[in-house]
Amino acid sequence: MQRTLLFVGAGRHQLRAIERVRELGVRVVAVDRNGDAPGFAAADVDAAVDFADVDAIAEVGRANSVEGVMTFAADRAVPVVAAVAERLELPGIGSDVAHAFTNKIAMRRLLAEHGVPQPQFAALRTISEARAALAAVGVPAVLKPADSAGQRGVFLVGSLDELEAHLHATLASSPTREAIVETFHPGLEVNTLVVARGGSGTVVTASDRLRPEGIGFGVALAHVYPSAVFGDALAEVERVATSAVHALGLRDGIAYPQLLVTDEGDVLVVEVAARIPAGQMVEVPRYGIGVDLVEVAVLQALGEPVPDELIRPKFQQPLAIRFLTAQPGPLPTGVVRSVGPLDKARAFKGIERVETWIQPGETIRPVQTDGDRRGYVIALGETNLEALERAEAAAGLIDVLTE
Repeated sequence: MQRTLLFVGAGRHQLRAIERVRELGVRVVAVDRNGDAPGFAAADVDAAVDFADVDAIAEVGRANSVEGVMTFAADRAVPVVAAVAERLELPGIGSDVAHAFTNKIAMRRLLAEHGVPQPQFAALRTISEARAALAAVGVPAVLKPADSAGQRGVFLVGSLDELEAHLHATLASSPTREAIVETFHPGLEVNTLVVARGGSGTVVTASDRLRPEGIGFGVALAHVYPSAVFGDALAEVERVATSAVHALGLRDGIAYPQLLVTDEGDVLVVEVAARIPAGQMVEVPRYGIGVDLVEVAVLQALGEPVPDELIRPKFQQPLAIRFLTAQPGPLPTGVVRSVGPLDKARAFKGIERVETWIQPGETIRPVQTDGDRRGYVIALGETNLEALERAEAAAGLIDVLTE
């Protein structure tokens, strides 16, 4: 008998995942507040429901006799999925765990209680608390909302004046009007993907996250696999990643610990998500080692065991995912007049996929948030450096005219 899943979120980023779930033979009931959500076209059943209305989403699930609930690439859907699963008595991570993974203050405090290495931090809501917080963590520091995503409201601050100038924008990006400041450490960001089963975590991949300097410093410009970190340093990355997942209470699920290997060699937790991440990160294990995290997520949502062979590497393939952005990327800034065909980029050696969602009439600006990424190129190579060079070269072949 065909199983049925409730899929929370049906936007552009969820479309491929919904298609994959159906390829696995599972019926999909998709909910999204946007009645024209792209993922609705791929679902068996769709319903326009706001994420804030947990009762309405649960009712859609109940009416369609769903046997599991999941999301993909949507951080704000994680607590919704957990709450709906509890209402329908379906497998889930639990609302307390979902809160720990989606509220950075709760996350930092739990990591501190368990001795997981991380930057020094302080929570704040007001200007007076901001002054005390910055005095505690020092400068430079990172100011961010307690419960937002996509690098919205995130700023690198070098003084109290800068913190005060950005605080309103940061608090405005937080549904709870809370913020956090953390000590900034230069170094290499390493993204890990962890599958937790029965309280034990397995690191599936570790890849480097390349980002720009300046105002958009938190936005990933490229993912490169495998990571340049190796040996004892890689072992420490894996230890810290699994320790963080355990500290935050995830027993069964997919986690996304983002780590920093500092210039001094320390490994610190930047943050952790309890979902398959956005930004094409799902493609890293798919192309890099032949592991399908969507299939893993479906089994866990349905309460089925995940066998070892599903998360065991089948091969090792260096790859790079280069996002299409303005400086320091290849896109020009300004109002888009036209977008040329992608044929030249797709024909370049080693290129596996090219996608863009740039539309005439929209404005391309310098990188500030994840939303400024307007497409991507996936390239393979004999080495991770060769893959990155191919991705960069192919990205430069995409013709976008602006004024």
